[in-house]
Amino acid sequence: MAKRRKRGEGSVHLRKDGRWEGRAVIGYDDKGLPVTKNVLAKTKSECAAKLKVLQDSIQTPTSDQPKPGILLADWLDFWYQSYKKPNLRPNTQMSYERRIYQHIIPALGSTQLNKLTTNDIQQFYTMLKQGGRLLRAELYGEGLSDQTVRGIHTTLHAALDKAVSEKLLFRNPADGCRLPPAKAREMQVLTPEEIQRLLIQAKEDGCFELLLLELSTGLRRGEICALQWGDLNFRTGELRVERQVHRIKGELVVSPPKTKAGNRSIILPAPVLSALKSYKEDVRSKWIFPSPVNENSPRDPATVRKRLQTVLQRAKCKKVRFHDLRHPNVKPKTQTF
Repeated sequence: MAKRRKRGEGSVHLRKDGRWEGRAVIGYDDKGLPVTKNVLAKTKSECAAKLKVLQDSIQTPTSDQPKPGILLADWLDFWYQSYKKPNLRPNTQMSYERRIYQHIIPALGSTQLNKLTTNDIQQFYTMLKQGGRLLRAELYGEGLSDQTVRGIHTTLHAALDKAVSEKLLFRNPADGCRLPPAKAREMQVLTPEEIQRLLIQAKEDGCFELLLLELSTGLRRGEICALQWGDLNFRTGELRVERQVHRIKGELVVSPPKTKAGNRSIILPAPVLSALKSYKEDVRSKWIFPSPVNENSPRDPATVRKRLQTVLQRAKCKKVRFHDLRHPNVKPKTQTF
């Protein structure tokens, strides 16, 4: 078990850019929120040494009493902006911001941090389940899903845990909350006959190669939309996965995969290679699946999801998610087309 750092020792963590960051509280502002200062280094030991020098040069707050009067809204904003946002990917930032600024703060933000109770939080979760949905309530119902409520709890609990470690609270009031059950969503799998009907209809709808490649590789939507012809070696059949496409604040963004394991190579079956080679003759873009409205831009993963649902409906197949295509019962028989 890792040794837990004592209060006042500061914190050291590895950043996504490969550097180590140390952070310590050097005081409190007018609202009672911690004022922090950080140091950066190439190695963990060097970072710890720099942090020690920083702490020796300042007067560390010694009061063991929680700071009164801090609003939960102010603490959440400070915690997110100072501790979480700098190390999050853009898509993850959006998730945190929805939870904090659209759900937690409007409901609980005016409550003083040291007066927030377990019952306050439990009633908040109940409200989310009954009528917390802000968009598309006519399609999905008034309440948020169990998974979304659990995600909001995870964010709030982490922020309150940090408040405890910074001596702003004696205990975390979210500890005793009862959460919705964590239920795995049942996967829908197409039958061999449905896969054949899907590919026949996909040819009619102009997305045969994309769905054929998905059925053969199980790539994520963002990964398949980010593929370029330079990633595919027709001689060896190797397909490199090196990037993903996602939408941030209305704009398509291309970025590396979330993890190092996301950078990988896949060997394509000969029939899939043959289909892509024929398809390439009609494509005038570096992207394997360019946008229908701009060949210099990759296809939007959201349009791929919508197109799949249209093709499934026309092919009289059961409704499945794009992610579920990664688990077909059989590989598609491309030679029949």
